[in-house]
Amino acid sequence: MYIYYFLVSLVFTIGYVTTVEETSLRMSKAERLFLREQSRRMFYHAFDAYMDNAYPADELMPLTCKGRWRGVTPNRGDLDDVLGNFSLTLVDSLDTLVVMGDFAEFSRAIKLVINDVTFDHDIIVSVFETNIRMLGGLLSAHVLATSLKNDILVLKWYNGELLTMAEDLGRRLLPAFYTSTGIPHGRINLRHGIRGLSESRETCTACAGTMVLEMAALSRLTGQPIFEQKAHKAMDRLWTIRHRSSDLMGSVLNIHNGDWIRKDSSVGAGIDSYYEYCLKAYILLGDEKYLARFNRHYNAVMKYISRGPIMMAVHMHRPHLQSRNFMDALLAFWPGLQVMLGDVRPAVETHEMLYQVMQRHTFIPEAFTSDFQVHWGQHPLRPEFLESTYFLHRATGDEHYLQVGKMVLMALQQHTRVPCGYAAVNDVRTRVQEDRMDSFVLAETFKYLYMLFGEDKDLPFKLEEYVLTTEAHFLPLSLATDGRNASYLKFNFDEDEDKYRKICPSMSSVVAGDLREPMRQILDSTAARPAARLRPLNDPRQVDALSQMGISVLTLPDGRVQLLYTTNTAISPRDAAEGLTFMREMSKWNTLGDMENGVVAAGIKINDKILPAGPGQFGKIISGSVRYVGKPAFASPIDACEDITNGDEVTGKFAIVTRGQCTFAQKARYLQKVGATLAIILDNVKSTTFESSALFAMSGDGKDDIEIPTIFLYAREGLQLSQALSENPDLSVTIGVLNSLKQEYENQCDNESCEPVTNAKIEPDDKESLNHLRKVLSKLVVQFELSANEEPSIKAYIDSSQDFYVPRDKLVNGETSCDLNFSTASKDVKEEISENNEFGDF
Repeated sequence: MYIYYFLVSLVFTIGYVTTVEETSLRMSKAERLFLREQSRRMFYHAFDAYMDNAYPADELMPLTCKGRWRGVTPNRGDLDDVLGNFSLTLVDSLDTLVVMGDFAEFSRAIKLVINDVTFDHDIIVSVFETNIRMLGGLLSAHVLATSLKNDILVLKWYNGELLTMAEDLGRRLLPAFYTSTGIPHGRINLRHGIRGLSESRETCTACAGTMVLEMAALSRLTGQPIFEQKAHKAMDRLWTIRHRSSDLMGSVLNIHNGDWIRKDSSVGAGIDSYYEYCLKAYILLGDEKYLARFNRHYNAVMKYISRGPIMMAVHMHRPHLQSRNFMDALLAFWPGLQVMLGDVRPAVETHEMLYQVMQRHTFIPEAFTSDFQVHWGQHPLRPEFLESTYFLHRATGDEHYLQVGKMVLMALQQHTRVPCGYAAVNDVRTRVQEDRMDSFVLAETFKYLYMLFGEDKDLPFKLEEYVLTTEAHFLPLSLATDGRNASYLKFNFDEDEDKYRKICPSMSSVVAGDLREPMRQILDSTAARPAARLRPLNDPRQVDALSQMGISVLTLPDGRVQLLYTTNTAISPRDAAEGLTFMREMSKWNTLGDMENGVVAAGIKINDKILPAGPGQFGKIISGSVRYVGKPAFASPIDACEDITNGDEVTGKFAIVTRGQCTFAQKARYLQKVGATLAIILDNVKSTTFESSALFAMSGDGKDDIEIPTIFLYAREGLQLSQALSENPDLSVTIGVLNSLKQEYENQCDNESCEPVTNAKIEPDDKESLNHLRKVLSKLVVQFELSANEEPSIKAYIDSSQDFYVPRDKLVNGETSCDLNFSTASKDVKEEISENNEFGDF
């Protein structure tokens, strides 16, 4: 067992190295101490605001300076599943008081929790959020209070009361695990369990797979094995339903049969902390099956999802195919996890990519595209980027990460500090604030800031003796020897494929500055986007591998990346064939846009104009040649986040509402309730337009009770609708599939196919594509004909392929070269076919 202590100790003792960056990045001890104290003051500004104006409510609303209560303050849909009227923010931030060394306030806060907090509420809460925030907060505070009470006078009174409360809460969560698969329900009623809940079928991978640390700690601290057993069973079932060939996980599954509902795979929202808990379960509990599982998953992520510094979502069952063209902010935890694993190089690179996003937008938006544009503009003061910054600083000793932390601190102070705490950013483009301060701001964001600028000696306990949960709560490594409730599994590994099989925390010197500098050249903020799919650009070895396939990599002055494929420069026919396959796949990836993966752009006809609109992935789907014709009307309240008060005015009409305050699906439900036949949601950020912002499909919340269709309009297009309606109160609009509307009303289509305006490229017919490609390649095959004793010819390679896709770029006859340009400023690909060129432009 001592080996586990040793390995985890290595995570926190990776040797410092000297960077080669300019001395101007060095931070004086005085400045670092100043920033540490600034972090402390920021925490107390938020904590005191909560205690003075919100407690015992769950959260503080910093703009109105009031508490947020479940069932009292306006409903925000699924966002409120974290609330249980159990003083969430105080419980979640208890151990931050210990980190700050404020034992008097810690003692007072524990007494408040013991006296005031109860879980006997008829309230439905998120099992996942309640586990990581409430249960984790109670356990961490109990462990720290118990370990410190012999040395800290004000804590001597403590006698395990928080553990008793944690056991009570744990038992209220247990009914969620009583499913045929062992995968827990996503929600539970604190008083009645799963009774009285509407049919619950779906949960996310992270929701089901982020229980084992807290539940195992509860079991080992109380001596009640049931909690750990249930969490292990859930993790075991998740492992069995991974995709067996890719070792990737989907994001949403059916809790009753284990079937995947959403098969997109990433390291971000919906999956993130499952991967985290696979590794940390091994570290905390000493169960080697979790290390084996994590290594398999990690190998798959680095093989399919990681594209250099970029982490793009793919289909778990078709991992070479990208499932969306944006990343979400939650992936920012990944570099920190890589540091814990010991794989520091890719951690530095991905962190640098995120830093470039932050520099461009001041904050990392909730979702951003591979060209660093905003996809969803919210920033709720998330801690994940700071978490990775902290761990990278510990691993490398590089003061660059102190400078990064300083930038985050300054941005928080300048743009989010208000008289009553810190307010979330509603949109990073406008810096408009939102009346929201989640509990993790106190539990994680300010904690990581303080620890980044502080030193180990500033903490009243030895950090290397604890594991930090996904909510930054402290669980002791001594739990590994406090009993086992898990069985061990043996796995057979392919030595060649599983390169991370035996990886442990690395002691090797890493000069982080040397790794970041190439990233800056590729990801420089002056460029439109990083080379999201050109992973070889950041590694000379990979560039050399491309060269062997006959592919040259050029970066143009305007930021575009150009690949030049010349068959006669490949080192062998097999390599040339591989090069052609690579070019084909790159072209296919390049055609993917926001409307990919089967989602079709909607459109709205207002008088004689047809405007693009984002469709909803819930309710009635707008498809085919179906038309929805009706009169639009504004709903009240305009954000539609509570019952509609002017139902008589929107019944039977297309109800217009604005974005924000609650989910898209929740708005549609309120409108459907009063008889609206269609929902039109307008962006709440001024001046946005589809011309500069990519269209996106509005996601649902896993429920299928919405029957009306919904569309989304950016602000400028919404303004056109509003103006038309003010000029003509009897205005009638037509809504349908964008291309179909343009074909019918604007006659702008060739061969019954309209020019797409959404960056969504249409794949050509597979059979036609295959025949066209073979026709083109027939001119080249003669160069690769080999004898029967030599390697297979490129013709044989082509004939054996099953999923051809014609790249719409140049394969030039004269020089037998394929010139494939990937524009970083635009995804437009030339469509025109040359009649005179026998090969043409695909």
